[in-house]
Amino acid sequence: MNRVAARGGMREESDVPTPRRYPLIFNPKARSQKGGRVLRFLMDHANRFAMYATNHAGEARELAARFAAQGESVVIAAGGDGTLNEVVRGLAGTPTILGVLPAGTMNVFAREMGIPFDSLERAFAVIERGHIREVDLFEANGWPFVQMAGVGFDAQVIEETSWEAKKMLGPLAYLLAAVKVLGERPPVMEVICDDGRREEGVAMLAGNGSLYGGQFKFFRNADNSDSMIDVLVYKEAGYKLVLDSLRGLALGGIDLMQSVSYFQTEAFTVRAARDVPVEVDGEWIGRFNEIRFQETSSRLRVLAPDGPLAGSFAETMKSLLSWPRRQPELQATRSL
Repeated sequence: MNRVAARGGMREESDVPTPRRYPLIFNPKARSQKGGRVLRFLMDHANRFAMYATNHAGEARELAARFAAQGESVVIAAGGDGTLNEVVRGLAGTPTILGVLPAGTMNVFAREMGIPFDSLERAFAVIERGHIREVDLFEANGWPFVQMAGVGFDAQVIEETSWEAKKMLGPLAYLLAAVKVLGERPPVMEVICDDGRREEGVAMLAGNGSLYGGQFKFFRNADNSDSMIDVLVYKEAGYKLVLDSLRGLALGGIDLMQSVSYFQTEAFTVRAARDVPVEVDGEWIGRFNEIRFQETSSRLRVLAPDGPLAGSFAETMKSLLSWPRRQPELQATRSL
């Protein structure tokens, strides 16, 4: 297999063995405006997939791990953040390649990798093309993540956002949950890097890639193939946290704001006086008073184009303020 240098790590050329039918993992009970379209796409391409519907939390990880142990060259995750993260956890430490059919609310990792997030046909064409990029894989308390993680504010917003709200409102559901969380007083947390650096704040975001929450470029120096993780430590809570983030994005970098510290490191630990919420790749994983962030022992291999999709702050705001209206034909359809 030929290997060439490519943005986002080494890339293997398109001599990836193509299975007769790709193992494809999806959650038929997940709720999304895109569900009807996804199911129709899967049925239209049923001869290309061996489809596995999950029935309980953790089953996507179990299936992905089983397929990797059986020597499958490619496993496809069709869905949103939850399905993708579970499949990534199952493939961690294996040579099996990840294929992505984005069908979630934000699809941040797909955007980061340049995988079309608004066309399943085009996303599948990327898989069929067979170009591989290798990306770093980090973990929080042993829980692998490929895009980003958060401690404090954003994790609590995710914790407070219901599936019903996401289905009805799309990305605006997170904004409503954020308004609720903004009034709370978070504990001070300490970020302790292995290189000796120490920072204090009330919230922390860690980025393997540059994007957060869609097309927001929070981590402007991030490179998901450099074995470094980018860290944002927020010194102020409440509305100032949000306003400074928006101002920073408008000015070209959140780290330009005095209330935020931005740095890169190989590994670090977060400690707080009481348990704080933690999320990885947009999925809430629990509350802890100490969280260890470090790179895993191996990279993740992903089918993706050569470079990321172009994006802008304006495009993100447009997508945030307009979500798919419910179609009559989808009302009775269970979705991904």
